[in-house]
Amino acid sequence: MAAPGAGDAIAPVESLNEGGSSDIVLVCEHAGNRLPPGYGTLGLPAAEFERHIAYDIGAGALTEALSRRLDAPAFFGTLSRLLVDLNRPFGVPSSMPVLSEATEIPGNRDLDAEERERRRRLVFAPFHDRLARFLDARDAAGRRTRLAAIHSFTPVFLGRSRPWHAGVLFEPPEAYGRTVLDALRAEPDLEIGENEPYRIDRDEDYAIPVHGTDRGYPAVLVEVRNDLLGSPDAIARWAERLAHALTLPLTTDEVSHVRA
Repeated sequence: MAAPGAGDAIAPVESLNEGGSSDIVLVCEHAGNRLPPGYGTLGLPAAEFERHIAYDIGAGALTEALSRRLDAPAFFGTLSRLLVDLNRPFGVPSSMPVLSEATEIPGNRDLDAEERERRRRLVFAPFHDRLARFLDARDAAGRRTRLAAIHSFTPVFLGRSRPWHAGVLFEPPEAYGRTVLDALRAEPDLEIGENEPYRIDRDEDYAIPVHGTDRGYPAVLVEVRNDLLGSPDAIARWAERLAHALTLPLTTDEVSHVRA
């Protein structure tokens, strides 16, 4: 990863394989740990941007591997979630956090309305507008869609160990989420959490509710513990098992709604 703030202006969203044949569209909002020029390091030591507070470690590589395995479109957030968290409704306290886990973020203190709007235009709106336009075009073409957001989580949070190897998060309707959950739980050596270590909350989550459920798509958020994504071989193993789980057949009542 490049140092925060290094180089020229950074596009807040990158995509891979937009013409892919899969019904699945992958989203990785926390793929990157960079900052745009002018933001320095938000007052933090540069080493903090190698931690989970800055991005989802391993999630970008896992999403890329899944995209290639499934021939699926994928969208990546390139900038650190410490600047703007793309999986939060814009403007809620956690979208530009003053405290992330136990780490204070000096550059997010006392943000005025002008700076908040600047970040919305710079980061939040370009990412979600581009994803929305892509999904609109799929709908217009009559393409079925399942939305899968790929994240990772830290093994220990605020001193508490997390036993799960992965978690599957979903909101009603639950059929797709339970299909993915059951497929992963079929592996006897895996401990898979249902709506763990988080749960979908419309006051705190954005991609699944807005781009998934509200469009009528089967939608799921998958969290993989980041210490299990530490090598190319480990990422390949998770990509293989997730590719199977995410593509299991759905019944007629569970398939994607296609808007007229």
